Amino acid sequence: MREAERIADQFRRAHEGEAWHGPSLKELLQDVNAGEASARPVAGAHSILELVLHIAAWERVARRRLEGEAAQIYNTPEDWPAGEVSEDAWRAALRTLEEEQAKLRATILRLDDANLDGPIFKEMSSIYVTLHGVVQHSLYHAGQIAVLKKALRPTKTNT
Repeated sequence: MREAERIADQFRRAHEGEAWHGPSLKELLQDVNAGEASARPVAGAHSILELVLHIAAWERVARRRLEGEAAQIYNTPEDWPAGEVSEDAWRAALRTLEEEQAKLRATILRLDDANLDGPIFKEMSSIYVTLHGVVQHSLYHAGQIAVLKKALRPTKTNT
């Protein structure tokens, strides 16, 4: 297996399942409704909806950088997009996350392993470090989503 395939597999596991750490993003989000997604059960924390849109935004940035664009979204509305509170908007946010994951994974699979140590863009980290960072970023926020679900459903057993 090529290294790019291994990275793509870790990315898939973080999103879709078979992750060593526990539930994937898809597994965590499958039973969340719009009300829960937009709720703020922890003071000062982002909502599940905001986290989903943020994860998707950074996956889009990574893909854009791999495609040659010096995408920067720090301290912009694109970094932490606001989401509308409705079932349709929540389902759209989930589709956006799934679409961005699929696009980035496809882009990763097209990479040549020989280029992984090169910078993703001038004066930025290597492609290898960036892609592992994207996986870590997704899992970091998946953990936050798991905690928010527990806060929203204190009497239920959560994964």
